[in-house]
Amino acid sequence: MSDAITHRGPDAGDQWGSDGIGLGHRRLSVIDLSPAGAQPMHSASGRWVIVFNGEIYNHRAMRRDLEASGVSFRGHSDTESLVEAIDRWGVDRALQATNGMFAFAAWDRQTETLVLARDRLGEKPLYWFDEGSRLLFASELKAFRTLPDFRPEVDPAAVHSLLRWSFLPHSHTIYRGVRQLAPGHLVEARLRDGRVIVQEREWWSLRDTVATAIARRPNQRSLDDAAEELRPLLADAVALRMESDVPLGSFLSGGVDSSLIAAFAQQASVSEPIRTFTVRMPELGFDESEHAHRVAAHLGTKHTSVDMPLREVLDAVPTLASVWDEPFADPSMLPSLLLCRAAKRELTVCLAGDGGDEMFGGYNRHALGASLWNKVGWMPAPVRRGVGRALLAPSPATVDRIGAGIGRVLPVRLRLPNLGDKAQKAAAVMHADRDGLWESLAQVWPATALTATGWSAPHGPAIDGLDPVESMMLTDTAVVLPDQMLVKVDRASMAASLEVRSPFLDHRLLEWSWRQPLDVKTRGGVGKLVLRRVLDGVVPDDIVQRPKMGFDPPLATWLRGPLQEWAGDLVSNSHAVANGWLDGQALQRTWADHRSGARNYDYRLWAVLMLESWLRAYP
Repeated sequence: MSDAITHRGPDAGDQWGSDGIGLGHRRLSVIDLSPAGAQPMHSASGRWVIVFNGEIYNHRAMRRDLEASGVSFRGHSDTESLVEAIDRWGVDRALQATNGMFAFAAWDRQTETLVLARDRLGEKPLYWFDEGSRLLFASELKAFRTLPDFRPEVDPAAVHSLLRWSFLPHSHTIYRGVRQLAPGHLVEARLRDGRVIVQEREWWSLRDTVATAIARRPNQRSLDDAAEELRPLLADAVALRMESDVPLGSFLSGGVDSSLIAAFAQQASVSEPIRTFTVRMPELGFDESEHAHRVAAHLGTKHTSVDMPLREVLDAVPTLASVWDEPFADPSMLPSLLLCRAAKRELTVCLAGDGGDEMFGGYNRHALGASLWNKVGWMPAPVRRGVGRALLAPSPATVDRIGAGIGRVLPVRLRLPNLGDKAQKAAAVMHADRDGLWESLAQVWPATALTATGWSAPHGPAIDGLDPVESMMLTDTAVVLPDQMLVKVDRASMAASLEVRSPFLDHRLLEWSWRQPLDVKTRGGVGKLVLRRVLDGVVPDDIVQRPKMGFDPPLATWLRGPLQEWAGDLVSNSHAVANGWLDGQALQRTWADHRSGARNYDYRLWAVLMLESWLRAYP
């Protein structure tokens, strides 16, 4: 099982077992490269044995508290800080003390109890399943596939969710009976009379954290005051994540989030300039290197830009299913994987800007979708739906041509790029109700095209009185962040044996964000207002005001061009259709309409293609 995930830790590996418990570990050496940092690791008392994936960023502060109470340390790794905290304070107090990303398994030799735990926001994965007389766990599903008696069964409800949302919501997986531990949760397992007794519980609550923060929220706050308060919090979150005994750098696209992280990393780097890293894919129409170079020059970082040839990009497409280990269909998975592979040539640890959108209202659905709802929500539902049908009548390409024609007679600031896609989003809002706004804007395939019965739509915890924008932000934090964005980051980085750290995911920043009035984060169709104010004066003004750019490849064009043969074969021989999970006529109609250019169905088709690729990789 350990050997199957060597890519997550290529530097070392070991196992330990006793009396019905076996622990295996693969190590990516980052802090304390000596044997004192090796795992599985025993506490000094001998009571606890731990295997740990991730980083405890505040482990030095934890260590000082432990030393004050008489604990002696052998090395300087964060794993040792964690296992000694568990030994001295107990599991719950140790977890509450952490600021980090992690998944771990710890065995209590005294009570013969296994503890599995996952970090607050779900940065690191942890899969498990209970067979009755045996419990197994791992960082990736491929570890289970090494077991000769592992005979998994695909769950049709998982297929439904993948096709509707492009990802699988926790705590489910693609296989019946195999679960993923939810963020902020732990499992305690004991063996009694030949049966595994399992208790799962929450050790940290997103709902309680957000509700408490909202209760402390002022009615009004100036943007300048909020930015002044946020600045030292963000600086500290970045500085905490810069401890490393191996080369460390920062991704830099030139956008708001990555520019902020690079700026504070440069500020915290006292010995030499921070290394920043971007990738150019000019043949894909994706090139942010000019913006990144300008930010890097302004900050004084040591910057690297790597060209990614189109052929290398396309050759990676058929490998995606094995990298992601279970079906996953976020199109930015491809450039993310290539970016991590390129960064690994020079770095072992990289800072990234993940989490900024969820916490500070950065997605288009936060700014534009909710703004539109506020304008049309008063309309009777039949009228809204009629307007929505009218918006969908012309193809997106036709709408784009109309927008281009209008744009030629308008000032530059009023031109209308990607008007076809915006019309489709507007139509989704028209067909929604207040509580279903996120669902309408986020879905990929409509439920009517799916013949498999699925789980209910993903949603955040229920908190009374939330604005529609905040409701979407909470769902994005509770579901999209751990199940889509962080799955993408973890698998892409670990496939390249690269550790990615995300300062925006510091739980102190989450608490601070929810204490702020909504208009500090987004208003007037513009998101991340307070982050832009913090960045103001740090980089050139046009970078701060630059609209949000996605990280998606040009799938629509590829599926009509270099990937058409590959995609056509998967569509024509669809396992999803053969198994009765997807309506075959709907799939063929979607494929035909996309190839002809009548409609743009790239996201729908990508979800199907990633599912089909996975079904062939893991029959």
